[in-house]
Amino acid sequence: MRWLLRLIPYLKPYKGRIALAWLSMLLAGSFVMISPLLIRFAIDFGLDPQRDDADRLIGLQGNEKLLVLGSLAIVVFAIGRGLASFGQQYLGETVGQNVAYDIRNKIYDNLQRLSYAYHDKVQTGQIMSRATQDVENIRMFINMGALRFAFIMLMLLISVVGMFIINWQLAVVSIISLPILAWRSIVTSRRLRPIWQEIQQNQAEVTQVAEEGLTGIRVVKAFSREPFESEKFAEAARKQADLSYTSSVIQARNQPMLQGLSAAQIGLTVGVGAWLISRGDASASDVLAFTLWLNLLQLPMRSIGFIINMFARCMSSSERVFELIDAQSVVQEKPDAVPLENVAGNVRFENVGFGYDSLSAVLNGVDIDAKPGQVIALLGPTGSGKSTVVNLIPRFYDVTEGRITIDGVDVRDVTIESLRRNIGIVQQDVFLFIGTIRDNIAYGRPEATQEEIERAAKAARIHDFIVSLPYGYDEWVGERGVTLSGGQKQRIAIARTLLLDPRILIFDDSTASVDSQTEFLIQQALQELMKGRTTFVIAQRLRTVIRADEIIVLDRGKVVQRGRHQDLLEQEGLYRRIFDLELKDQEEALGRVAPTSVAAGSSGNGSAGTQPGHAPVFTPSPTQSGAGGAA
Repeated sequence: MRWLLRLIPYLKPYKGRIALAWLSMLLAGSFVMISPLLIRFAIDFGLDPQRDDADRLIGLQGNEKLLVLGSLAIVVFAIGRGLASFGQQYLGETVGQNVAYDIRNKIYDNLQRLSYAYHDKVQTGQIMSRATQDVENIRMFINMGALRFAFIMLMLLISVVGMFIINWQLAVVSIISLPILAWRSIVTSRRLRPIWQEIQQNQAEVTQVAEEGLTGIRVVKAFSREPFESEKFAEAARKQADLSYTSSVIQARNQPMLQGLSAAQIGLTVGVGAWLISRGDASASDVLAFTLWLNLLQLPMRSIGFIINMFARCMSSSERVFELIDAQSVVQEKPDAVPLENVAGNVRFENVGFGYDSLSAVLNGVDIDAKPGQVIALLGPTGSGKSTVVNLIPRFYDVTEGRITIDGVDVRDVTIESLRRNIGIVQQDVFLFIGTIRDNIAYGRPEATQEEIERAAKAARIHDFIVSLPYGYDEWVGERGVTLSGGQKQRIAIARTLLLDPRILIFDDSTASVDSQTEFLIQQALQELMKGRTTFVIAQRLRTVIRADEIIVLDRGKVVQRGRHQDLLEQEGLYRRIFDLELKDQEEALGRVAPTSVAAGSSGNGSAGTQPGHAPVFTPSPTQSGAGGAA
């Protein structure tokens, strides 16, 4: 019950509508259950019984005025019942839909606030099932379950009180089945509740399997695994069908017994009523009123089992829904957190340690001092902690040891919104939303003007491509940007970050999957993006490495080397091994096989220049620049 009680705060904003819905329910129940009394009145007073000297009934003499009055009253009550039932249904549905709307928004808002740590573990299908099917179960209970149950209880109260007032002997006989019906409903509900919980859990699994199969459809087709995925879905769907069948069997066994009890109750009431009439202890109108009441109660009484099932489903759904609403982010904002303003961009890691759990450390004793405007390149083998380092800066996770400061202020002491507003992130797996290219570029600044959007696109070397499209900036982007190439998506992501104009930049330099022309355009865009910004790059390309002010080499969560490209090349260590295995081929492709080629510089394919404090940087010739051939 505690889960149902937690729904009360969501009902409070609609207490006026709830009150009107209950009033409509009271009127509808009263109109329905008072109708048999009107019929009894018409019979008793509209039809005057004629008896002989032996007090035997020999005929009926009608009172036309009373009969017409009783008939009109029945019609008026029927109209009133219809209007009241409409109000009950309309208002109940309105409240249910509004509560469902509020709960879904609450779920989504909380999911948006949760840190990476939560989303790393939770299944998308589970979330979708709870936000849709489970919330729908709550809505149905509010609209149909709670009001309908109260409606049935009102009908029972009016009919039972009326029965005892009219004839207590016949009333005792007529309510014999009611405790049995209630007991059977409770037993059935207890049997069904765990089954419904399993059904709802399995529904989430079905959603998860379908979502995973459709999201990874290209991989499925590439490996010809359609039969496997179909069988996996069929297995989950088969389990859902079996559980639903079990639930239906239990209900099917219960409903005929309830119907049989109701029919037997009517038969018993009529039989006992006839005996009481023969003794002069009851009238025919009394028995007729009792029979009408029992007939009116048949369907509601049989639906008690359905309502209790709905009640059980609502309890299960409420528990699952509030688990999402109650989920707490590991990353919490301090109550006294202050906005991060006037950022220069000095980022420091001071003896930082981090672990996703208490058993194993991902980072240990990491120290980094990135001065404003510097480019920090992070290198290391897979699993060395590069992504973890950059994810700690915007507090996607929180450090477990040490601290990270921006301009001397601990990132845990500032508001999360202001912190992330000053950090631009271009991820390896670029995500674009369904919408126009303009919408995607302006995602971080929806209020940006068209001129600002175009300026960012030009800096990202994507403007010319956009204007060549049939609809330009209004071109529609498919789901996850599937209508664009990898390089185009990456440059749109760079434009999106440029428009935000952050002082700190995080970039996963993954351009290995694009052609040389696209890579050159991306590198040009990056040069524009990095100007005057403190930049952390997970470096995988030689151009990025030689441009870095400091290279941080990580291994098993520790900093094992640091320095500039040329200095690290002269040292024996992990960086030299990485260079020999992964970067040397890129150096050769850039025309840097030997110092003599650098000195020669001006062969027809390109020239090499030197930047102060940096290793020489390859500069393409105008011909290459136009063609994008920077490989």
